[in-house]
Amino acid sequence: MSSSTLRFMLLAIAVLFVVLGLQRGAAQLTTGFYDSSCPNASSIAGGQGWRVELGRRDSTTANRAEANSALPGFQDSFSVVEGKFSDVGLDTTDLVVLSGAHTFGRARCATFQHRLYNFSGTGQPDSTLDSSYLETLRQTCPESGSSSTLTDLDPSSPDSFDNSYYTNLQNNRGLLQTDQALLSNGTTASVSAVNRFAGSQSEFLDAFATSMVKMGGIRPLTGSSGEIRADCKRVN
Repeated sequence: MSSSTLRFMLLAIAVLFVVLGLQRGAAQLTTGFYDSSCPNASSIAGGQGWRVELGRRDSTTANRAEANSALPGFQDSFSVVEGKFSDVGLDTTDLVVLSGAHTFGRARCATFQHRLYNFSGTGQPDSTLDSSYLETLRQTCPESGSSSTLTDLDPSSPDSFDNSYYTNLQNNRGLLQTDQALLSNGTTASVSAVNRFAGSQSEFLDAFATSMVKMGGIRPLTGSSGEIRADCKRVN
């Protein structure tokens, strides 16, 4: 889930903004607005809703450089991504389940083109890419083509929030390097989680809701610092 995976949830955020925009006028006056609307980004697409904890205090300023340094990059190794999650209190299961947000959304060629032609400076494609999927991606993103062309993160069911992201990984059809690394270059814990979620959509959806609530609790401000936002995408 943005140029990476918890950059995580481009389409989810887009859907959320639509929901908020449609409801904004009345919703700011309604107790429980976030509780009823924010999880809809997932449920609208066929995924799981969840109960949002209310009253979080957020900063009134933003630091792009600091935020980007904490987010996984699309060429980061598994260990680097795992470390960035750990730094904010998220474990390997959280990493795997939140990466599952790539069950929908799209990515620019620039984020995976290195896997198609010259992976890690070898002059060869990434060996963890399924050969037929590789050829499909090369047609979409020719070596001398535009780096801004978009393709589906989930080639199986790009517009549904389901567990096909994980079955794609089992078939070496993860689009981003950081996606496929969960299975091909991960730990026993990440491999086990991928296989578990591939085998049970309900388990994935339940775990996704749990990890989303957990992620929502990362480093909240306390006391009189910051503010509780009336509109969760902008300062008051």
